[in-house]
Amino acid sequence: MTDGASGLAAVILSMLFFPTFFQKTFLDFVWGAQDPVWLMIAKRAFLLLPTGALILCLWASIMALLTVVVRQKRVDFIRAFLVTWWDFMKCVFAFWGGFLKFFWVFVVSLYGLLRVIVMGLWYIIQDILLIPFRFISAVAKNVSAPGIPWIAVFLTFFWCLVEAIIFTYVMTPLVTDTLANLTGGELSETLIRVPLFFFLLFVILGSYAVLSAWVEAIRTRNVPAILKITLVEMVAAFVEVLFLYRELVDSLVPWFAQHTAGNFDLGIVGTLSIGFVAWLGVRGLTWFLFASHGVPIITAIIQGSGFKGPEWQKKSAKVDAFAYTESFFEHFKADGDWVKEKADELLGAFILPPLQVVSSTINFFTLIIASKPLFDLPFKSFNDIMRSREILEGKPSRPKVKSKLKIVKPAAEMPEATATEVKQ
Repeated sequence: MTDGASGLAAVILSMLFFPTFFQKTFLDFVWGAQDPVWLMIAKRAFLLLPTGALILCLWASIMALLTVVVRQKRVDFIRAFLVTWWDFMKCVFAFWGGFLKFFWVFVVSLYGLLRVIVMGLWYIIQDILLIPFRFISAVAKNVSAPGIPWIAVFLTFFWCLVEAIIFTYVMTPLVTDTLANLTGGELSETLIRVPLFFFLLFVILGSYAVLSAWVEAIRTRNVPAILKITLVEMVAAFVEVLFLYRELVDSLVPWFAQHTAGNFDLGIVGTLSIGFVAWLGVRGLTWFLFASHGVPIITAIIQGSGFKGPEWQKKSAKVDAFAYTESFFEHFKADGDWVKEKADELLGAFILPPLQVVSSTINFFTLIIASKPLFDLPFKSFNDIMRSREILEGKPSRPKVKSKLKIVKPAAEMPEATATEVKQ
């Protein structure tokens, strides 16, 4: 550019366009096209942006210095010009230090994320492994604590099954002979035992249901219900003794005859009496042990009327199979502010370093136009970056802190002692 000039003109042109002497060399060096890949990447990451910004700032400085002649407040402008260069140097070093900060924030955030993932997986594994133990614990609490007597319900139903199995075995020959006489043919015992078992099971459950209703009627002193259910209970006891317990007593006749030299004959009265005593003993023992508590629950389930347990049991009835996982997610939701803060910090650490250099370069051009820099550098956090609307409206980049002034009341509004002190 100075080849055609000589003397003073060449010196002036060299001073005005001095960046042209080294800018291409600098750009070729930081671009690193002929360097190894790792060195080329390092140069472009750490040097390309600061070098380009430096060249632009030099050209802007030349234009700014040329305008000093026509400016009014030259001292203030020169001071702002030097401060702008000072901010630029701070931003360049902040750009290089920002890489270390970003790396540190990224490592810390990654560690926190991995910790959250590992803890979450560990809680899930604990929940999966502890589901059987938690279920057993819940069952043990429901069984041992006052509430719905599930043990009584189980024992009642189990005892009904035992009675049905015993009487099915005892009654099978009688039912087989009776049906054979009615049909005139032989029937399979297996074919008879299955429906006979369910029939006897329903009969035994019904017998306990009648006994439960009879006890409830006596408890409420409902005389008509007591008389009616007593009649029903007598009929149920007669049917069970005649058809079930009589066969059980008949199976014991050989044992009685063995101890009476073979001359033992119970007769119908003795057979039914022993059968009734056996029925009464079995019903009484099972009733007072577990049936009195289990039969009402079974009846309520069959009738569909439902049953109500204590309030505490309703609260503890829910078995939380994934307590650890739920607690982990509750803590994770509670730490949402921490996650947001870390995300903003990571984003700021990634964006701020290049924005520092870009903003410092823009300050040179705003210095030429408005005689003052636009941005207050360097940025400390992502919140320091102005929005576009704030830039257009000319608002300051950082809110000014209002000074707290102590307002002193006039002496006329103060008490006498205070007013005297103020005058002094």
